[in-house]
Amino acid sequence: MILNTLVLIAAFVLMEAVAWLTHKYIMHGFLWSLHKDHHQPKNGIEKNDLFGIFFAAVAIVCIKIGFEELNYFFWAGLGITAYGFAYFLFHDVIVHRRINWPFKSESPYLKKIIRAHKIHHKNTGKEGGQFFGFLFVKGKDKV
Repeated sequence: MILNTLVLIAAFVLMEAVAWLTHKYIMHGFLWSLHKDHHQPKNGIEKNDLFGIFFAAVAIVCIKIGFEELNYFFWAGLGITAYGFAYFLFHDVIVHRRINWPFKSESPYLKKIIRAHKIHHKNTGKEGGQFFGFLFVKGKDKV
């Protein structure tokens, strides 16, 4: 059980690295055409939401593969799912207010990552962005 929990936690933490790399080099790279609308004012569905659907599909496949034996794929899929849920709450609900939920935090951690994300969105172009992470900001980064 401890090993399964460690796999779940490792998948969650690894997803932040995957999200950072995907955001910096793919979303702000060759798939900018899908991410671009996320940096523009709008309401509703974005082409950028396809990235979330892709990662949800990866999690579903992992859970399906590992379900019979509850092996590492299953627990990794749950870790990816947990990251996706945390990302959704932070990014879509708290920062971008895509769901109307009154939220105010006095948490220095939340204030720091919210500010970092808002700084990221000040740049509306493909190049020159900063703060590509979603749930973690390096301690030395000036936010």
